[in-house]
Amino acid sequence: MKLIIYLLKKVLPLFFGAMFFFALVLNLVDLFMNIANYLQNNCAAKDILMVMAYYVPKTIWYAVPVAILFSTSYALSEMYAANEIQALLASGVSLFRFTLPLLVISLAMAYGLFVFENKFVVQTYEKKTTMQETLLQKKKNENNTNVIVLSDNGRIIYSAARYLESQKKLRTCYFVFRGEERELLAIIYSKQAVWNTERQVWELEEPVQYEPVEDTLKVTNVNYDYVNSLTESYEIFRKTNVDVQSVSAEEAKLYIQHLKKAGLPYNEELSEYYKKFAFPFIVFIVVFLSIGLTGKTRKNVLLISLASCIGASVLFYVTMMVTMVLAKHGYISAFAGAWSPVIFFTVISVVLLRFART
Repeated sequence: MKLIIYLLKKVLPLFFGAMFFFALVLNLVDLFMNIANYLQNNCAAKDILMVMAYYVPKTIWYAVPVAILFSTSYALSEMYAANEIQALLASGVSLFRFTLPLLVISLAMAYGLFVFENKFVVQTYEKKTTMQETLLQKKKNENNTNVIVLSDNGRIIYSAARYLESQKKLRTCYFVFRGEERELLAIIYSKQAVWNTERQVWELEEPVQYEPVEDTLKVTNVNYDYVNSLTESYEIFRKTNVDVQSVSAEEAKLYIQHLKKAGLPYNEELSEYYKKFAFPFIVFIVVFLSIGLTGKTRKNVLLISLASCIGASVLFYVTMMVTMVLAKHGYISAFAGAWSPVIFFTVISVVLLRFART
């Protein structure tokens, strides 16, 4: 127990100091990138500070993996340089046994990072983005033109010349209904369709129905079973798609199900969804890496710790970026795109620990 307390006293102060430092740097970078526009728009200081406050949880989320890597690497390297690790090994305590509490804590932190991001970060970051866009006078246009949406696994096709977000209205609409074998059943035309929030259905204005008869289309009576099946929510017609990274896991899952139902591509969104669960494990990986790299040098401990911290982080982010691009284009599965870097770096960490100086 004394060894655990001693180790935590070495690591935790460094971790909190590094976390707040990296978070502050990220917040200041965001501020300096927009400071000219803030001044140009005569933004009040309190509003700018509020944007920075909303950004704090996101910067902490970014800073935690880098901070835990630096603090663990520096603390263990310093102990090795001071011959404290050798004393432990000589007394019969293995490096893995000594650092096992750090691995357990890092796993708990990985879970906490996921919960923190899912329940708190996405909400505050959305507020930050919305407020920042208001201060910078960036208008978000959610109207859309020439919209085509597939629904019910491609059995219903929505086509509209224009979607108006303020009125939740489609104009110059065609609704194509197809059978199980994708054969044409009917086409309904309407000047406009308005979303009924209570009934969760599109209400058509002066609908006209066409059905295939021999080699042509003929006007027939409107089949309201078709009309009542137009339940695809208005959100899908907006110009801006949902950014899976900026919503909670539950909301992302619903959006992906919506894309599947509409017959739209969803590889990229599904990869980002899996990444929400995989990315927090970087905390466990960097601690494992730090333990494996222990004792590689006795000199310039601070410099080497910073270098390994930056190098390992960049390498992990680049690897994940590459696998996510491969998943997006379908070369590998969405699951592999998100989780393969985690598995790969875990294996590297095990190998480094196996050959660490003990």
